[in-house]
Amino acid sequence: MKLIIRILATAFIVVALARFLPGTHIDNYLTGIWVAIVLGLINIFIKPLLIILTLPVTIFTFGLFLLVINALLVLLSSELVSGFYVKGFWWALLFSLLLSFFQSVLFSAFEKKNENLHP
Repeated sequence: MKLIIRILATAFIVVALARFLPGTHIDNYLTGIWVAIVLGLINIFIKPLLIILTLPVTIFTFGLFLLVINALLVLLSSELVSGFYVKGFWWALLFSLLLSFFQSVLFSAFEKKNENLHP
């Protein structure tokens, strides 16, 4: 149940960001759900491989290269999901930064709510 709530919350954030940022476009909320699922799968399977392969660059840039990896993964998801479009690298970078920020805020609010319900 927690996974479904996280996917739906991420889909809501994705749709809101795509409507707000002029360099991104999304057709509807169902497409947002697919983007959330694809981003989740990409983060599980592809992102760890990219992090390992680019570890020297990531260390050299003090971790800032992870932002580039996140932007590339957003661009990959825009290629995989029809109805979701990101105009270029810089829009993908801004999208990934805002998505990460809003996810952390929203998910931490969920965790605090659950802690209050179950001490």
